[in-house]
Amino acid sequence: MKQLRWGILGTARIAEKNWKAIHHAGNSVLTAVASRDVGRSRAFIEKCQQQQRLGAAPVALGSYEALLASRDVDAVYVPIPTGLRKEWVVRAAEAGKHVLCEKPCGASADDVRQMIEACRKHRVQFMDGVMFMHNPRLNRIREALNSGAIGDVKRITSHFSFFGSDEFVRTNIRAHSELEPLGCLGDLGWYCVRFALWVMDWRLPVQIHGRVLSEFTGTHSPRPVPCEFSGELRFDGDVSSGFYCSFNAAFRNWVEVTGTKGYLRVPDFVLPANGTEGALDVNGVLTDGPADDPASRQETNMVRNFASQVLSGTLNDAWPEMSLKTQQVVEGCVRSVVEMK
Repeated sequence: MKQLRWGILGTARIAEKNWKAIHHAGNSVLTAVASRDVGRSRAFIEKCQQQQRLGAAPVALGSYEALLASRDVDAVYVPIPTGLRKEWVVRAAEAGKHVLCEKPCGASADDVRQMIEACRKHRVQFMDGVMFMHNPRLNRIREALNSGAIGDVKRITSHFSFFGSDEFVRTNIRAHSELEPLGCLGDLGWYCVRFALWVMDWRLPVQIHGRVLSEFTGTHSPRPVPCEFSGELRFDGDVSSGFYCSFNAAFRNWVEVTGTKGYLRVPDFVLPANGTEGALDVNGVLTDGPADDPASRQETNMVRNFASQVLSGTLNDAWPEMSLKTQQVVEGCVRSVVEMK
């Protein structure tokens, strides 16, 4: 079987999850990990090897440039801070590497346009790392929506939050305006916006309103970033969507779609409790997915789908468009707050 050779550009914690996903995908192999310090690369590899041992450990590299220059890397996973992503995604594309980019993809929609244009110019695939887009549960949700079980969609409501400790506020990059300028809106609200756009078949809203409910400033952050945010979207056809995202509330990640005849509720739409697929409630009838299987988890499917696309020799133009539209709506939320002020 052909295998896509991966390099991880950065050693963020989320990369540990995708280390395992690459291992279980079946059509992928991890060949390199890069950090700005080779010691951090080695420490990351050692930690991940203890969690999920690979037959051959990837090589540890001491610079991002070394990874992009490697002839043993076909694609890069980019989990570095949002404020740094545009530069390295563009450089990866110029080096002929396919790109799986964490979300939010950029600090602005213009950033994302430039990233996508660079990937198109150099004929490499671009996709964002929204794992739930590769969960088989989406097929069940779409079937329920198309079946008429809840009638015409009228309202999409979502909530994604977790409570950040005092240490989180002081030291986490999500409290740093240059590294993660969108704060909770980029880290959590991105998922809420993405789900609403997916339900609406990628139609953009005609009105966008956002509200920063609270802000916080990390120890070394030049400016505050959103810590708690709510958004309201209005689509053609009198469909609306509201979302709440926060680092100030207990962990929750649910979404509900209300129609003219009923409702559909997903209790764990971003991070399924099952691990593999998760539950779905349609008009009070709750169904669950299959038993947890690392080879079928949404992050594994994401890596497998990306690798299959690249190995097919063709590019999927829909994936980058999904990223851009999500970023446009998120940016619209930010702009509406500024305009309101």
